[in-house]
Amino acid sequence: MSRYGVALAFPIWLMLVCQSGCCLVDYITAASGFSHVHDYINKSNWDQDYCERKRKLSHFGGWRLSTEKFTATLPIDHIQENYVREVRDVIFSFVYPTPFKSRVLLVAVSKFGSWAGQLGDGRAHLIGVYTNRFGDSWELQLKGSGRTPYSRNGDGRAVLHSSVREFLGSEAMHYLGIPTSRAASLVVSDDDVWRDRFYNGNVKKERGAIVLRVAKSWFRIGSLEILAHSGELDLLRMLLDHIIDEHFPSIDMNDSNRYLAFFSRVVSETAGLIALWMSVGFAHGVCNTDNFSLLAITIDYGPFGFMDSYDPDFVPNTSDDERRYKIGNQANVGLFNLNKLLQALNPLLAPRQKQLASQILGEYPEQYYKRFTELFKAKLGLLGDNEDDNYLIAFLLKLMEDTQADFTMTFWELSEISEDQLKSTSIPKEFWALQDVAKHKLFSSWVMLYLLRLKRNSGDSDSKRSKRMMSINPRYVLRNWMAESAAQKAERNDFSEVHLLQQVLQHPFQRQAMAERAGYAQRPPAWAKDIKVSCSS
Repeated sequence: MSRYGVALAFPIWLMLVCQSGCCLVDYITAASGFSHVHDYINKSNWDQDYCERKRKLSHFGGWRLSTEKFTATLPIDHIQENYVREVRDVIFSFVYPTPFKSRVLLVAVSKFGSWAGQLGDGRAHLIGVYTNRFGDSWELQLKGSGRTPYSRNGDGRAVLHSSVREFLGSEAMHYLGIPTSRAASLVVSDDDVWRDRFYNGNVKKERGAIVLRVAKSWFRIGSLEILAHSGELDLLRMLLDHIIDEHFPSIDMNDSNRYLAFFSRVVSETAGLIALWMSVGFAHGVCNTDNFSLLAITIDYGPFGFMDSYDPDFVPNTSDDERRYKIGNQANVGLFNLNKLLQALNPLLAPRQKQLASQILGEYPEQYYKRFTELFKAKLGLLGDNEDDNYLIAFLLKLMEDTQADFTMTFWELSEISEDQLKSTSIPKEFWALQDVAKHKLFSSWVMLYLLRLKRNSGDSDSKRSKRMMSINPRYVLRNWMAESAAQKAERNDFSEVHLLQQVLQHPFQRQAMAERAGYAQRPPAWAKDIKVSCSS
């Protein structure tokens, strides 16, 4: 079994030079406008003035990049050869990323402002901790940058198709206001990568790509679970203390109940994250413990998908034959993963603390349900509390399920339509999603209850309600057909739709002429139903 599944790039500055003559630090810094960092590096005389170049690189523009946070506090693999093996008694391994052999093209860059805001397949390299000029720290990671000791039978590469999806998916979630890792840049090469995308024996040649992605932390439930499973309890305690010290400043490190406080935070924030996923119709696709962040952010975008028609059984991952990770089961899977986290923590807890931790976990369903209700009340523009609100929400979702109404556009159109228009027996044709819901024989009954409930909104008006609802109900999400269209064009060296989506998804709550022309708020095309996405795509 692998340790963490991520290798620490080593030596941190040596790895920045690619065989192609390109420099990965160009891609690291492209988002910030530092396009000439490669001038500091001359491949032919790398050994000369190494220390001076390292000094310049590590502090360019008042920004710093360092691995010291990890190397100074956590045990590192003493074996520096890069071959697949069982790794024990360490958290990281030092590894040289594998450079592409062919030309490398920078496809897309996310222009961050102030940067606000085995388990595993062993194809990621943690470059280090990036600290910007404001003192904010982010962990930089390359995905698809070559084999590591944790790669099992894989080649350590990512392909362009899945990398486009990851780049756009993480950025889309950020602008929807959902905690997530970010994608800083995407590069593609002409190197051949072979993939059996749907595990049906049909191996095809694809282009290799690398995503530079950032997060406050890449540690996940699996990072602790694997240590407990292998009985490395001293290492488990060391890593847990490191995570708490670095990322949970409100928890006192001298408190004997710090692990309980940590677990309580992870439970409540995970419940909130999954409720947010549900509020925008997002299905992660692979909700195992290695894909659940300890900081409750969305990570590891693989076979994810946003629902078109509302369906609690929606499964974006076509290889999930058991439908374990269907969208309607995400809250239950979250509970399962948190229980695995509790099992990992149990060896470090006293008997009374174990009892309290079990009670904390028992509060998860209520926390999730409360946050889910809050979000959907806001989506419907409801103010205050009413004992019938849960029924009103469930009633609408049932109508949507029965009529296969579009999830995103139904809520957007409810935001846009006036109360007088809703009262009429005929929904205007521009509200195509609501027209679908209106076909249900019980739609008029729901409308009557909804309008009565809106009258209880103290001090509200139709315009205030509409403005409020439009701020939480997106008009545009990254539907599978949109991502697929962009990825297919990218495979033909046409990155226009990648750039278009990158722009559109930055403003998901606003009408945009270019998005309307592209049909991003219209019915999904017929071919969208045939799209298949797996862990390899």
